Amino acid sequence: MGLLLERLLLTKPGIDTLPIRLGIGVIFIAHGAQKLFGWFGGYGLEGTGGWMESIGLSPGVVMAGLAGGIELIGGLLLIIGLFVRPAAFALAITMLVAIFTVHFNNGLFMNNNGYEFGLALLLINLALIFRGAGSHSIDKLIAKTLATNRNIANRQLDLVDK
Repeated sequence: MGLLLERLLLTKPGIDTLPIRLGIGVIFIAHGAQKLFGWFGGYGLEGTGGWMESIGLSPGVVMAGLAGGIELIGGLLLIIGLFVRPAAFALAITMLVAIFTVHFNNGLFMNNNGYEFGLALLLINLALIFRGAGSHSIDKLIAKTLATNRNIANRQLDLVDK
């Protein structure tokens, strides 16, 4: 289990992901808050749920709760750099659903409610899935601790075997 968690949290060194994580984290938190609480001009859970039901995503309130929860919690996880790969995966799936259920038939451009913004967020999340959280993240700290503990345990086993 520890090795699986270590591999999940393993990340490549660098600060390049930090501004990306912060930027899209804020965007996703805001969009999640719109869906869940009606903040920032959103319609809240009931309003968003009714709209989702009207476009065929049912049960609408459950789907709005899932989408809003993934966006809010996923955005927060991206910002703090914890479980970035799973968060980015969940957010990428959410963007795929948004693109193909809401925006795709409107074409690419946002001025026609197209999918360009959703596509940009999808691609950023895919990059985070492959890249990991980066050096300035909780993922990096946990992975380093797990690797150190594993190395200590392996050395102790080597001593016992001798």
